[in-house]
Amino acid sequence: MKIGVIGGGQLGRMLALAGTPLGQQFVFLDPAADACAQALGEHIHADYSDRDHLRQMADECDVVTFEFESVPADTVAFLSQFVPVFPNAESLRIARDRWFEKSMFQDLGIPTPEFADIQSQADLEAAVTRIGLPAVMKTRTLGYDGKGQKVLRHPEDVTGAFAELGSVPCILEGFVPFQGEVSLIAVRGRNGETAFYPLVLNVHDKGILRLSVASAAHPLQALAEDYAHRVLKQLDYVGVLAFEFFEIDGGLKANEIAPRVHNSGHWTIEGARCSQFENHLRAITGLPLGSTAKVGESAMLNFIGEVPPIEQITAIDDCHLHHYGKAFKAGRKVGHATLRCTDNQALDARIAELQALIGV
Repeated sequence: MKIGVIGGGQLGRMLALAGTPLGQQFVFLDPAADACAQALGEHIHADYSDRDHLRQMADECDVVTFEFESVPADTVAFLSQFVPVFPNAESLRIARDRWFEKSMFQDLGIPTPEFADIQSQADLEAAVTRIGLPAVMKTRTLGYDGKGQKVLRHPEDVTGAFAELGSVPCILEGFVPFQGEVSLIAVRGRNGETAFYPLVLNVHDKGILRLSVASAAHPLQALAEDYAHRVLKQLDYVGVLAFEFFEIDGGLKANEIAPRVHNSGHWTIEGARCSQFENHLRAITGLPLGSTAKVGESAMLNFIGEVPPIEQITAIDDCHLHHYGKAFKAGRKVGHATLRCTDNQALDARIAELQALIGV
């Protein structure tokens, strides 16, 4: 079976690494000449809106997916005329726009921070009056890894903030004094079968995920699964979906969803019986879903900007390096390491060793 992937970054690369043992072949469409996934399949070097090359992908592939939500929903809708595409265009349309996303959560009875649609500086000032400070202003689309957002703590931060974010549609969210950030990796098959991985505890720095630790019997697991199931059903979703939450006062408030395999699920490559990448491929191709059960105690640590010397990483017991083959650049995710240990004490020790390598 040949699978098309819109986007040729590290997520596409890891999908191909998971699918190759299943006898699957891959075609990546990406405008970057140095797309790091191209080593794992055919690279169609074209823009995401290039309909001639999209049609070429549709003609070559049995099914198409995408690796990030900056892909225009129109691209998925166009491809869907010629080849099955999962997740569907509606899922992408909702997930890539924070206003649509938060409104859906509200309609489904999923708690969120207070939020407001911002189309002008005047809208922002009115929303701040209603919601209060501190608050977080985010572009409705295209923001990721801390980009496209600004924290407003004082009245002077509000002045000119709409222009500072490009005078594009934004959303203002009330600040949440959370106890922790957690994410749930969910997967739904073409037949409606669903499965969920254990909740993951996440640590961010400057808006970029640094560390994810798979939890053991988290007390909010069932609640997170309930919220995710509502979204999966509402969107008639197929594939892996990541759902990020704020943990607050013994409950959860929805932050955002990602309609794809997700950074906080990378631990599943070595730490689960079936990784998020293989399960995504199983879901979109109609295969039975694999087990999401943990294998030992696991964590993932991102390498931002550069990968430490490989000989130092591989010298750490229970450590597995994933190098993306990307040029090193400040603020860029260029690799990660997963840890799989027999117990939490050993896991904590290995995390400390890795953090010492990168100076955290």
